[in-house]
Amino acid sequence: MVKNICVIGLGYIGLPTSIIFAKHGFHVHGMDVNEETVRNLHQKQLHIEEPGLHEALTAAVDSGHLTFGTTPVEADVFIIAVPSPIMDNKTADLDYVRSATRSIVPYVQTGNLVVLESTVPPRTVEDVMLPELKETGLAIGSDVYVAHSPERVIPGKIFKELEANDRIVGGINDASGQRTKEIYQSFVQGAIHVTDATTAEMAKVMENTYRDINIAFANELAQLSEAMGINVWEAIQLANCHPRVNIHQPGPGVGGHCIAVDPWFLAERHPDTARMITQARHTNDDMPAFTADKIWHILHNEYQLDQPRVALLGLSFKGNVDDMRESPSLKIMEHFNRMQIDYTVYDPHMTDVRVPHQVTDLQDAIDGASIVVVVTDHDAFKAYDPAEIGQAMTERIVLDTKNCLHEATWRAAGFDFIRLGDTKNR
Repeated sequence: MVKNICVIGLGYIGLPTSIIFAKHGFHVHGMDVNEETVRNLHQKQLHIEEPGLHEALTAAVDSGHLTFGTTPVEADVFIIAVPSPIMDNKTADLDYVRSATRSIVPYVQTGNLVVLESTVPPRTVEDVMLPELKETGLAIGSDVYVAHSPERVIPGKIFKELEANDRIVGGINDASGQRTKEIYQSFVQGAIHVTDATTAEMAKVMENTYRDINIAFANELAQLSEAMGINVWEAIQLANCHPRVNIHQPGPGVGGHCIAVDPWFLAERHPDTARMITQARHTNDDMPAFTADKIWHILHNEYQLDQPRVALLGLSFKGNVDDMRESPSLKIMEHFNRMQIDYTVYDPHMTDVRVPHQVTDLQDAIDGASIVVVVTDHDAFKAYDPAEIGQAMTERIVLDTKNCLHEATWRAAGFDFIRLGDTKNR
């Protein structure tokens, strides 16, 4: 019977996973190499933002079911939830997975289960984890069970989706798959689909690649619509009235730890075959430059302003979260720096000392600004009073790259309201 679980990695997935297992009666030890993270968690202080996370953390720690440390401990189950980023050459950096697996080798005993939750290229369990686990001297698949069960959640709804979503479980053999299914059945309300490890890895990467390709299609449509004087948002809405059509939404780029990264896991293995995947990645990666060029055109060609200033609203890659991994805002700012565009950036959900020109107050962002550019669809931005914002600006221009603002309200306040992918109503 499983009683003790050790979770390696306490980030956006590892920490909520640790908490939810603790909530359901397991004794969980969360391990992270970042000493500050562990120290803060001991004090019930968070390093990430997620609705309900602080309350859940407090309850789990107070119950005595959740502890933290910088080294693993002996357990019945080891869950690895560490990053798998992309390197500059667009290949997967699997050093975190390799190091995490190596770190538990001294603690693994007969009968233990090792589960990888990180999203990884197909065959990572077979080619990266198993060679490390063989150093235990135990028989893989009979003494030690190994599986891949990728997370399938979205920031802002992690706890809800951990429980409600279907779960994929891929074991290196049937016994590994069934043992993994049993532990996740403690809290998963959706169906649990059991397969082999490599198929599970492939399925998760396919999910995110599907979305990336669909968004790239929408972004191409946005560029075509601008060239032809069409409102892409209206056109997509109408096209999606067809029962077999589901076009995603365009935007200033694709961010986050999944969609902007995972498609490269397939492209790197067979680049000559993954031509559509690669093109979609390039299309989405080019959107921040397209957005920056559009802003330059508005300020210098349309309005012919001498010294314009941009108020960039949104730093995180997604609305109502504090996660800026692969955020389009960061890339837009890089283009601003090269183009020598004066700007400030403001995000009510986060500040980061590594980000230049960041202000901590909306007023500081909009004072003297020529244009407001909404890059992240935070609820806070939707609630702003355009009349108040306009009073602080030198020009009343707004570029809504996420189609999240109420156009009529901003126009009533005297703003020139511009969308990405829409020149119809200019």
